[in-house]
Amino acid sequence: MARTTGSDGGKTRSAIDAAAKRLIAQIGYEAMSMRHLADEVGVQPAAFYRYYPNKQELLFALMHDHMDRLLDAWAYESRKVHAPFERLAAFIRFHIHYHIERRDDVHIGNMELRSLAPDNRAFIVELRARYENSLRDILDDGLAAREFMIEDIALTTRAIIAMTTGVNVWFRADDRLTVAEVAEKYVQMGLRLVGAKKIETAKTGGRNVSVGPKIRTF
Repeated sequence: MARTTGSDGGKTRSAIDAAAKRLIAQIGYEAMSMRHLADEVGVQPAAFYRYYPNKQELLFALMHDHMDRLLDAWAYESRKVHAPFERLAAFIRFHIHYHIERRDDVHIGNMELRSLAPDNRAFIVELRARYENSLRDILDDGLAAREFMIEDIALTTRAIIAMTTGVNVWFRADDRLTVAEVAEKYVQMGLRLVGAKKIETAKTGGRNVSVGPKIRTF
């Protein structure tokens, strides 16, 4: 790759971050060397240390930035909905769309957590817990309002996170269903999973869309 010249600091750091995400997602954090990264960006290896003191701080910065953006995006999105069933539907849609659009971030966040130094890992785990707890709060509120029937909220929270994150593993743009269609089907599954009753529609984008029939009890 040709050497870049005259690049300002912001552009160079953005290029380093983007290249690091690609490389870590492709070959893993341990296999990525600073020289490999510098060659990918088109800068001298020494230029890397103007932005990060070492490779560990680069990984931490990438994962920290991802979590900050995720939390901010959900905080903004969650202001649009109020009832627990609407908030759950919104969370599922948001989680699927947001993560599919950022597959490298998700892969790094899940696979390279083990590569962080203990203090850095603890910090990222706390941010992940904050995001997970936003879903748990929805389930708590739905249970308190008697909109949901849940035996184990902690387990149900993790089940919803796992199943919606799992879409990243198998979804492809040429699949028979679009991202939006997949998200709506997962909304149906999520509402059934929490034992939602008297729920036939959930709001999205200012209109009502079907989220499946009422749950029948036998």
